[in-house]
Amino acid sequence: QVQLVQSGGGSVQAGGSLRLSCATTASTYYMGWFRQAQGKAREGVASISSGNSATYYSDSVKGRFTIAQDSKNTGTTIYLQMNSLKPEDTAIYYCAAKRTMSYSGWSRLDKNEYPYWGQGAQVTVSS
Repeated sequence: QVQLVQSGGGSVQAGGSLRLSCATTASTYYMGWFRQAQGKAREGVASISSGNSATYYSDSVKGRFTIAQDSKNTGTTIYLQMNSLKPEDTAIYYCAAKRTMSYSGWSRLDKNEYPYWGQGAQVTVSS
């Protein structure tokens, strides 16, 4: 059983910053951050390779958000540093993990590729 434990989130004014964390003791192949705004589908925000730390970002957050990881013998923690936040970034943010390799060309920001999910954290950006 893979458990992902999230922390962080909260409320901030536009232009501000927040940081999310997600910890797991499981070995993973990729981990990522996704978000779901009210009435909208869950979308990929950023992902990171557990092996070589390669990162991927959605166009909507590129240049403002940074995903990073800290791997130790006891497990891995990923972070999402969110700067220059906008009201449209308001959503519930979820971390997710994938443990197995996929076919060549798989989408790193496709929620259907990630079977394990954190509990979610609300991020609210006011104008």
